[in-house]
Amino acid sequence: MQFQDLKLIEPLLRAVRAEGYDTPTPIQAQAIPHVLAGKDIVGCAQTGTGKTAAFALPILQRLVAAPRSGGRPVMRVLVLSPTRELATQINDSFNTYGRHTGLKSIVIFGGVGQQPQVQAVQRGTDILVATPGRLLDLMQQGYIRLNTIEIFVLDEADRMLDMGFIHDVRRVINALPSKRQTLLFSATMPQDIQDLANRILINPVRVEVTPQATTVEKIVQSVFFVEKKDKRALLEHLLRDQAIRRVLVFTRTKHGANKLVQQLDQSAIQAEAIHGNKSQSARERALANFKSGKTRVLVATDIAARGLDVEDVTHVINYDLPNEPESYVHRIGRTARAGAEGIAYSFVDTEERKYLQDIEKLIRLRVPVETDHPHAAPLNTSAYAAKHHAPPPKNEHSRPPDGNSRRRSRRPGQGGERRFNRQG
Repeated sequence: MQFQDLKLIEPLLRAVRAEGYDTPTPIQAQAIPHVLAGKDIVGCAQTGTGKTAAFALPILQRLVAAPRSGGRPVMRVLVLSPTRELATQINDSFNTYGRHTGLKSIVIFGGVGQQPQVQAVQRGTDILVATPGRLLDLMQQGYIRLNTIEIFVLDEADRMLDMGFIHDVRRVINALPSKRQTLLFSATMPQDIQDLANRILINPVRVEVTPQATTVEKIVQSVFFVEKKDKRALLEHLLRDQAIRRVLVFTRTKHGANKLVQQLDQSAIQAEAIHGNKSQSARERALANFKSGKTRVLVATDIAARGLDVEDVTHVINYDLPNEPESYVHRIGRTARAGAEGIAYSFVDTEERKYLQDIEKLIRLRVPVETDHPHAAPLNTSAYAAKHHAPPPKNEHSRPPDGNSRRRSRRPGQGGERRFNRQG
């Protein structure tokens, strides 16, 4: 299937071609016709599957097909996003794909002065991309009214729940016109999100791509049993491998991220941290350095890294294992975007082994144990093997649920994130 088969108009096809894309990803092929038809959508898809374009392209086309007369643009679309970084990326996508349509998109988020954003809103826009807190602030001050919204997109709904934004989201929804098209996207569907979807969607079409287990199977995963005190030494040992060209390292806390960056800097390893306590300018600078290759190691917390759009992340390293197994899936997915393969290492100390059990239960895979490293914990595999049977041999990778074994080469950088499949 090609993009022209989805009955997109020429201005959009021209913009897509200019980006070098020909073939839609599965979620684009499934969602675009339904959005064009005006139907409500509940989409189960992770970041990196191409879901932003799956709603941006048909929304742009719907606005072009039913133009508003008059002077300055009228706000007709609201996209709600959990983080500043993801909101910025969504806004960039609307501007990129809508460059030949004459439509305008702006983004508002907290952590920066509001006056430039207020001025942008007052000049008028067709599409508003926002984080919940700043949107509610400007609504309460009378700068924004949502009575003209025709299409509402709630993106990363499960992360909104994780970050404590669900009450803010409900307040925003209560201010929207009841007659509208609603698109809800979420990587997972916890009960609270399912309940919300049932309340705000009307006869929705369900679009589901890239189940978690399928995504995880594309990633070469390894577990390193290591004492907590030896984690930094193990990380420095692994980073001597120049095949780890661009690596995202996850810590559990903001303090842990800052401390690790300082320790790596003392060992002459260039690294930067990105988390919620960093200023917006510092986060943007760290991300730009990571994307350009100036910084090889980006140390992040879960919330800060959600929605990061970085090409060719060769490795993800879980310096601290998350206590929520779903977070593990989100983390390692940073290096296996839109069908690409990736490599993920997880450091597991004694206290974290229970987290590993929960992760393996969720992904329905046994993660191979890497024993050949200089900082192996004294009880490296015995306790683990007693509960989970013998781990696979070294370099033998996870066995999927159907029982068919798979071997994958440890080649880094086998393609980075792509929002579309390329041809040719």
